[in-house]
Amino acid sequence: MMVDVQIPPFERFYDAHCEEVHAFLARRLGRDQADDAFQETFLRALRAYASLEHGQALRAWVYTIAARVAVDSHRRQRNEGQLEETPVEDARPAYAELEYLAQELPHTERAAVVLRYGYDLPYGEIGSALGSSEEAARQAASSGVRRLRRRRAE
Repeated sequence: MMVDVQIPPFERFYDAHCEEVHAFLARRLGRDQADDAFQETFLRALRAYASLEHGQALRAWVYTIAARVAVDSHRRQRNEGQLEETPVEDARPAYAELEYLAQELPHTERAAVVLRYGYDLPYGEIGSALGSSEEAARQAASSGVRRLRRRRAE
């Protein structure tokens, strides 16, 4: 049974998620590029906000947008021949390390593993963020963990 959750005003949504999204982008791209990526993330979110049908999984939704903006930024840099090693802070959170460990997993498995075990999101929200069902998200996370365990045993 799906409960229809009201969509909060964009300002409240922004206030609730802006700091953690900026920190996420700073870890992914470095402090220099994080500001531009942050603005692009919330600009994309604002453009799509009016077409949302419910307020479920808004956190996962904005993280998906931010991750795609980060990937786009890396691609632009690579195409321009300016790709440098991604800076990582010494005191990075556990999910930042998880992202690094899972980087060789297929996209869906990587996203499911990082969102589940790094951000502690429920499978329902992960499924929404990935555009799939809760069960598919659970299977993707499970497959990703099995793949990581096999790789670690080698």
